[in-house]
Amino acid sequence: MYGGEYRAVSLLSEALQKIGSFIEHSVVIPHFTSSFDPKETIRENLVDVVTTKQSRVFIVLKSSLQAATRVFEEANKLGLMGPDSVWILGDDFSSFLDSLDASVFRHIQGALGVKTYYSHKSTHFLDFKSNFQKVLRSNYPEEDKFEPGIYAIRAYDSIETISLALDNLGSLNDTVDTEELLDKILSSNFSSFTGTMDFQDEKLSELFQLVNIIGKSYKDLGFWSTGSGFSDSLGLEGQHSIRQLAINWRGDLIRRIPKGWAMPSNAKKMRIGVPDATSFDRFVKVEWIASTNETKYSGFCIEVFESVVSVLEEKYGYTLPYEFINHTGSYDDMVDKVYYKKYDAVVGDVTILYNRSRYVEFTQPFIESGLSMVVPVKSDTQQAWKFMKPFTVEMWLATLSILLYTMFVVWFMEHQVNREFRGPWKDQLGTALWFTFSSLFFSHREKIQSNHSKVVVMIWLFVVFILTSSYTASLTSILTVRMLEPAVRDIEWLRKTNAPVGCDPDSFVGKYLTDVLKLKNIKNVSRQDEYPENFKNGNIRAAFLELPYQKYFLKEYCNEYTTVGPSYKFGGLGFVFPKDSPITDDVSGAILSLLEDGKIRDIENEWLDAPQTCSSSNPGLETERLTLASFWGIFLISGLASTLSLLIFLYRLLHNQIEQRIISLHGPRWNNESRWRKAVRIVQIVLSLNRNYQVQPRESAESTNEWTQRTPPRWESVSPTEIPEHLEIGRPTQLEIPMRNIDQN
Repeated sequence: MYGGEYRAVSLLSEALQKIGSFIEHSVVIPHFTSSFDPKETIRENLVDVVTTKQSRVFIVLKSSLQAATRVFEEANKLGLMGPDSVWILGDDFSSFLDSLDASVFRHIQGALGVKTYYSHKSTHFLDFKSNFQKVLRSNYPEEDKFEPGIYAIRAYDSIETISLALDNLGSLNDTVDTEELLDKILSSNFSSFTGTMDFQDEKLSELFQLVNIIGKSYKDLGFWSTGSGFSDSLGLEGQHSIRQLAINWRGDLIRRIPKGWAMPSNAKKMRIGVPDATSFDRFVKVEWIASTNETKYSGFCIEVFESVVSVLEEKYGYTLPYEFINHTGSYDDMVDKVYYKKYDAVVGDVTILYNRSRYVEFTQPFIESGLSMVVPVKSDTQQAWKFMKPFTVEMWLATLSILLYTMFVVWFMEHQVNREFRGPWKDQLGTALWFTFSSLFFSHREKIQSNHSKVVVMIWLFVVFILTSSYTASLTSILTVRMLEPAVRDIEWLRKTNAPVGCDPDSFVGKYLTDVLKLKNIKNVSRQDEYPENFKNGNIRAAFLELPYQKYFLKEYCNEYTTVGPSYKFGGLGFVFPKDSPITDDVSGAILSLLEDGKIRDIENEWLDAPQTCSSSNPGLETERLTLASFWGIFLISGLASTLSLLIFLYRLLHNQIEQRIISLHGPRWNNESRWRKAVRIVQIVLSLNRNYQVQPRESAESTNEWTQRTPPRWESVSPTEIPEHLEIGRPTQLEIPMRNIDQN
């Protein structure tokens, strides 16, 4: 609003454009002495602002005190001085704040004023003030205010400037060269009341004071000068921004900055662009209803926007009038139309991208987005060898190794005492293999004679129980749950083979595949139901879908497709508004409210849940197979138990052989000798064995006579199980031991 001087409005418009703002509406207030009624003009213009304009930031540039006061009175009546409005008063009005009546302050509470600063305490000003008041009282005794105003100060500075210029001319002739006088004025440089008088670059170096209207007066907020910015005291440069100043806005708003805009009562409907052909109509669907002769808009994005409008009305207190307009073309073209003001907004599945955000403004994303590769599930061609899949190769090798080792230990120990493990080598090998393998199914029939073998077999049966149980469970899972193995492993294979891939032609995906992922063979697939057919015909080997589409696609085509490779993240899906739109922040706030309340999740479940439920399957087969890392513990226990039993058995075998040698040399006296004597005998035998020395047995006459006087013995076959433990080792398959006749004893 201004009362003339169009040059000031032009300069203000240029300054606002530099910071991305513009003047929405200008009101020219006629002077009160004109033939037009200024009161009626002011009211008509303010009513037009209320009904048709969004902006609630008002700047009063050049206006008389009487006209500005009338503007404030009418603005209060129409509600334009509310807490969401900002009023900025120019220097022409703010400089008279010291002489305003209290009734005027009542209408401009919370307004910001910019006034030319001058020192009230300097000696020069105090002298001028004293002289000014004397003259004013003598000439106008009826006045009640004698403070010099800004116009009086500027008049004094102007006269002093001309006086100094004339003094510099050094001539008091009646005729003065105006050009020469102008040069002297522009070259003047002295301190005035309002600052330094320096006309270099045709600019005055002035200091302005920023004030805030509170109560019946105002408070000082700080100072501003060209090139220095805002500061809270003199002599400081650019220490604060206007957001850091403690401003008391209208309605006692201290911690919140007013929005500066409001929805007009008779606002035009917003023209909102909607894509009329999307790949997945669950997100946006445009239908022509012939019976009602109207277009129906539905889908996940449409319902989210309608929920946002409801939140704006409920929590923000205004209704957002709008109408949808079908857009045919790419998403980039649709966003460009917002930039060129052909659309007021865009509602749809638009991905937030950096290049787009340079020209338009996006709201808070209402659903995450990304790009991933979808490929068909490869059919299982290894049905005949599926029984091998529960174990990895390392697991099979480890199991076979522990089985063979256990077989060797059992055979070695049982071969010495058990006739079932004797015979020709082929029979012994077959018996050992059959015993160990049949133990896997707990169906072995061979009897175990040695206690050492029993310990080994006991540990082995425990290992077998764990292995068979795990194998059965894993094989059952493989046979009952289908494993999703992708037909294409990674994107590198697509690059090397130049395999065709599909994507939506209207989205940014095609350009991203070409420029970033370096794929060349790209096919356009316009609708979701075309992807299965293209996969089946071999037209594409993979499809690149944005994350929301990919989730729905995998749910709809249950267990037929899977994702491969990394997901390339983007900014999400959001609504589009122009850069200067004040609605964007409110819409973003409404989206956050819906996210926190879980309403957007409910809308997503309603629209993006497929009719059938898919069982979750992992495309990676190796992660489902049993590995050696899970069983090395029991293999270690079995191996240690077998090794320890074998060592103990070897020790006892060696001990028995030495004991038999001693008995054969020393006869029955061995059992009657002390332990110390037995130990000496054993050492002698070991030494004799090392020296390859044969110790001749000594037969006493007593033993000879005892043997010869007896009846010749009768030979009897004895089973190996009946042999005493300390003599259980022997090579013959059947031992013949001379036995005394019981009757002769």
